[in-house]
Amino acid sequence: MSTFILTFRNDPTVAPTTAQEKLWADWFAEIGEHVTDFGSRVGQAVMLGDDPSSPDQLSGYIAVNADDFDSAVKLAGGCPGLTYGGRVEIGEPIAM
Repeated sequence: MSTFILTFRNDPTVAPTTAQEKLWADWFAEIGEHVTDFGSRVGQAVMLGDDPSSPDQLSGYIAVNADDFDSAVKLAGGCPGLTYGGRVEIGEPIAM
């Protein structure tokens, strides 16, 4: 098993509905055995770099254990934010 970081990006001007919040809770319950750090939601955020005008921003993160990168991508594929315009980035930390 390896640890992967899932970062969530959403439009900061749109608050999730009650129904969407329930979808998140259900998804976290579903993948709970893989979650090693439930991370946090993120409030204020700023992007530095080539395209700081991106319409979405970092909204939260979790760390999960998965057998391999493809398994982590599959776990992330169930993210409810994907159903209403959000994005998920999957990263594998590099051991130093």
